[in-house]
Amino acid sequence: MRIETSFLFDLDGTLVDSVYQHVLAWKEALDAEGIELSVWRIHRKIGMSGGLFTNQLLRETHGEISQERVERLRRLHAEAYKRVRAQVCPLRGARALLDALTSAGTPWAIATSGRLETAAVNLEALGVDPAKVVVVTRDDVKYAKPDPDLFVAAAERLGVPIEHSVVVGDSIWDMLAARRCRALGVGLLSGGYGMDELERAGALRVYEDPADLLLHLDEVAARP
Repeated sequence: MRIETSFLFDLDGTLVDSVYQHVLAWKEALDAEGIELSVWRIHRKIGMSGGLFTNQLLRETHGEISQERVERLRRLHAEAYKRVRAQVCPLRGARALLDALTSAGTPWAIATSGRLETAAVNLEALGVDPAKVVVVTRDDVKYAKPDPDLFVAAAERLGVPIEHSVVVGDSIWDMLAARRCRALGVGLLSGGYGMDELERAGALRVYEDPADLLLHLDEVAARP
């Protein structure tokens, strides 16, 4: 089957089972700063850019918002996340989905709100070499999700129109970013968001995980 559509993938919770490791790493970082916040509140913000994430959390807790504190939280989170790298693994069907797209000649890229220092852990677990695959991280753009810059940059590097791309993500932030760049949003439940939430944020289709998307790939990919 020849698939003409290009695919732009989020990473955490979309291709790699790592959302809850990030949540606990952020919890550890916040605790170290004396910031009390429930785990569920942290989870609701996973997927947006780290800077926006920390600013929102500090606003919610009425904490001091300074660049120094934001950078310290980012560093503490990265250190905590790296300590649990052994727990990070590909989601069901993730490698098979990427292999199927590659075999079909379908362009695909990864666009993540994480910085390369943490994304590298996930890419290694997934078996993706950023020297051979288009990978766009927070380091590469001015704004991350819910802004569309990551996906726009990924499409540009692939040399494909963003309007002909399918953005695959697990969070409402992915779907909002897809809408803002006129891409087709496809949601996955593997990051903890519900179907209704993803659809309200703009997902045209929602699947359980990469394996389920692979099974229904003909529903979202254009064919000649």
